[in-house]
Amino acid sequence: MKNYILIVATLLFASCQDVIELDLNTSEPKLVIEATINVLKDGSSEAFVRLSKTIPFYENLIPPITDAIVSITSSTGEFYNFNHTQNGIYTASVLPVLENTYTLEIIYQNETYTATEALHTVTEFEEVIQDNEGGFAGDQIQLKAYFTDPAGIQNYYLSETLSVRGDERRAFNDEFFDGNRINDFYSADELEPGDVVTFNLYGVDEYFYNFMILLLQQTNNEGGGPFETQPATVRGNMLNQTNPENFPLGYFRISELSTIVYIVE
Repeated sequence: MKNYILIVATLLFASCQDVIELDLNTSEPKLVIEATINVLKDGSSEAFVRLSKTIPFYENLIPPITDAIVSITSSTGEFYNFNHTQNGIYTASVLPVLENTYTLEIIYQNETYTATEALHTVTEFEEVIQDNEGGFAGDQIQLKAYFTDPAGIQNYYLSETLSVRGDERRAFNDEFFDGNRINDFYSADELEPGDVVTFNLYGVDEYFYNFMILLLQQTNNEGGGPFETQPATVRGNMLNQTNPENFPLGYFRISELSTIVYIVE
């Protein structure tokens, strides 16, 4: 397939227009899987699987997949069937426990995709402290959400800060602050009193931590969620059991979630 790019060059006293035909590499669309189970501190859970396909570079509309068969089986035999709701999103009621592992199975176009995960715990947020004299000029509002890292345990985290002023996501570990009280930092242009800022902290494993580091680097952590624009080189833990060469993109993650909501003063 050939893609056409129109390049218009405007000069100081004259202008010209050239049409350049480029042969760009193309490939068959790949299945993109965003599978998440979040276990909240109140004992409830949120489980969903979002399925879509990769798209050519110059296209914007991401096609959802609505006809897959999605299920999870636990190591103790519990079976959970996911139902499609809308826009390629499948949901079910699943409450993981620490002792078990959980295998996600997706059947799509006669191929079977699987991944096995366990629940990863996380410490709780303690408080948010506001600084009204942040930034280089000392006139910017900055927020710090504090938590204490458990000592003597290698921990990996995904943090997510949500605000109308802009969302931020980070993946980090406790290599340099094991057992200490630390903070997740947030600052945004035009942050002002009354703004609602939500801090989310997820427990993850080392494999997912490395996956997110690469994913956030490729997407520059801009715009919506990191899975909305799919880089074609970042592979997760999902495997194609039928045709390994036709590997999917994306990840299956099970995380305990700590959340604290702060209203800027």
